[in-house]
Amino acid sequence: MAKLIGCVGTSHIPAIGGAIHKGLQQEPYWKPFFDGFPPVHAWLAQKRPDVAVIFYNDHGLNFFLDKMPTFAIGAAAQYNNADEGWGIPTLPPFQGEVDLSWHIVNALIDKDFDVVTCQEMLVDHSCTLPLKLLWPQGPCPVTVVPICINTVQFPLPKASRVYALGKAVGEAIASWDSSKTVAVIGSGGLSHQLDGERAGHINKEFDLQFLESLNSNPEWATQFSIHELVEKAGTQGIELLMWLAMRAALTSGPQPGVRKVHSNYHIPISNTATGLLALEKTGT
Repeated sequence: MAKLIGCVGTSHIPAIGGAIHKGLQQEPYWKPFFDGFPPVHAWLAQKRPDVAVIFYNDHGLNFFLDKMPTFAIGAAAQYNNADEGWGIPTLPPFQGEVDLSWHIVNALIDKDFDVVTCQEMLVDHSCTLPLKLLWPQGPCPVTVVPICINTVQFPLPKASRVYALGKAVGEAIASWDSSKTVAVIGSGGLSHQLDGERAGHINKEFDLQFLESLNSNPEWATQFSIHELVEKAGTQGIELLMWLAMRAALTSGPQPGVRKVHSNYHIPISNTATGLLALEKTGT
């Protein structure tokens, strides 16, 4: 069966793509953010995952407000990036892991998750930037399964429902009849709000509590309603749901524990609190 090795959560601010393209990683503004990644690069080089299952949120490239599924899963052989208007380079296509996609789809349907299945899917910066941050050199070496969670258009899924989704995805990965190794990625956040009276909102205390909980008490955030999470983390900070699904995926199997590989937290990048967290699943 497939082996689930661990997870990485990272922010996906569009300006990161511009900094990579312009080679600004060691500029004072960007250095505290990019300096967090070498230990994660080293871990990934050691573990060499074959596949990345990435929880992300679409910002209007593939889905828009008139058609916004709660959960959608890519089941394509290839995923194309496209111009979103941010001024960042369009990346080459990413190769899909079709067999795992359908295995996850069938497993989730069996567990009463009514998911949208996409055999064609454009992927935006929320999906492409984490892959570029984690594997910065050359073509992306992993195949991907993108899982989109709605964090844009209310009503949003409850934290507890997202956690259950992530756990079910982890169980599906563990039961996939393959010798491949799989890493899970959570993309987004951390606390930020880009509009309204609270534009610029950042909550460092909550962010650090959340990051710690992913290591020691992964269900901690499920105690809060969506509106409470928005109040604490900001309208766009609700992207922490992707991190929650990511972490829940690692609770499957007889050894649900994790070991923290590395973490980083930096304020701000473009009015956003940025986070990075790599956890290795014990027993791998």
